[in-house]
Amino acid sequence: MKVPFYEATREYALYKAEFDKAIADVIASGGFILGKQVQDFEEAVCKYTGAKYAAGVANGSDALVIASDILDFKNGVEILTPVFTFFASTSCIARLGGKPVFCDIDEDTYCMDMRDAENRITGKTKGILPVHLFLQTVDMNQCMKLAEKYHLAVLEDAAEAFGMRTLYKGEHKHAGLIGDFGVFSFFPTKTLGGYGDGGMIVTNNEELYQKAKSYRVHGSTVRYHHDYIGYNSRLDTLQAAILQVKLSYIDTAIQKRAKHAAQYRELLKDIAGIKLPVIQYENKEVNYVFCIQAEKRDGLEACLKEKGIGVSIYYPVPLHLQKCFEYLGYKKGDFLAAERLCGMVLALPMFPELTEDEVSFVCESIKEFYKK
Repeated sequence: MKVPFYEATREYALYKAEFDKAIADVIASGGFILGKQVQDFEEAVCKYTGAKYAAGVANGSDALVIASDILDFKNGVEILTPVFTFFASTSCIARLGGKPVFCDIDEDTYCMDMRDAENRITGKTKGILPVHLFLQTVDMNQCMKLAEKYHLAVLEDAAEAFGMRTLYKGEHKHAGLIGDFGVFSFFPTKTLGGYGDGGMIVTNNEELYQKAKSYRVHGSTVRYHHDYIGYNSRLDTLQAAILQVKLSYIDTAIQKRAKHAAQYRELLKDIAGIKLPVIQYENKEVNYVFCIQAEKRDGLEACLKEKGIGVSIYYPVPLHLQKCFEYLGYKKGDFLAAERLCGMVLALPMFPELTEDEVSFVCESIKEFYKK
């Protein structure tokens, strides 16, 4: 049995007529750049998440850069951000001339450790960039307490967190809507993913929203009149149309992912050498990926791949040990939790159209590895 890590064609087969019509409607309209479907999708995202405002951009990385620029995460100021995450969560600061200040992570949730973050605050600290990773949000109650205490801006990297909610001040809030800005990625593998790149900036602040809309079109509010040095980063109309179809089925997709996660948990719970993810902070989990901590991880990875099972390592090298960030002066041993996880975390196949038999085969293969 071959089990892909991710597979897009199964979903397309399920909703082919709707996808084909959405694409054909865009082509027939000729509105390829910021067409009506982009606005429709932005409004639908606001309705689903509870955001007041949403601005579609070309990809999640651009969303981070634009939001960082607007919040002045640049020109030497220090921004707290986790050391265990995807590169874009830090490059958005570095490329603007800001200084990323790495923080270690919680080994149970893989998310930013807010106690460690507070210890790294200085007079130069301007903001916090928490990342909601894999299946749950950062402890946003503690994050916002820090922000209020030290007068910091907050940019939530919710690229992997569409559909995630957390209890904040007694109310369940969607990821990305607690800080000043939040960003989503619609990369194909995401819980809400397109058939190409796409991203979105969300906020409840009208002034920030108006800037985001301007920054995505070269800093222009009126054509050929530029208030800011902006970017060329617009959500493609074709992608917006595809994502609109997918959004109508997002709750079903999240439920299917949850069913797979429950099956993984049940079948793997008694295996020595495996640690399953832990849910904290009264989070509503959304299983973008399903990561385990595995002893002899590299051997397990090789074994599963040999059997035709798709797996991935998130992440093999922590950001402080990446060559491009050598100038920050960190060294091996500075972030023990992140370094340990980079040697143990393994992501198993996770997408809505997985079958029970495929999940069972993955788990049986893992059991066989550890029996040997």
